[in-house]
Amino acid sequence: MQALEDYMLPCLNKKLFGFDCMGCGFQRSFLLVFQGDFVAAFYMYPAIYTLIPLAFFIIASFFLKIKYANKVINALAITSVIVIIVSFIIKNI
Repeated sequence: MQALEDYMLPCLNKKLFGFDCMGCGFQRSFLLVFQGDFVAAFYMYPAIYTLIPLAFFIIASFFLKIKYANKVINALAITSVIVIIVSFIIKNI
């Protein structure tokens, strides 16, 4: 999996300003989930476990008629934003 890490995009915020952005760690966390290291993925970027279901649900709602799709997508999106903000604050304290 080292070959995949060579193609990850660098964080421009970190390069320009010297500190992590709210999305730093997502790519590495996604790769860790793909490798099966779920605990390390959570510590790397906790929002990965709300963003993956959100992405799958959005994609599924394009192809399937889901009764309360908008409510579920909104709930997952709000939860994701909250987790991203809280983990960013905790990481920078």
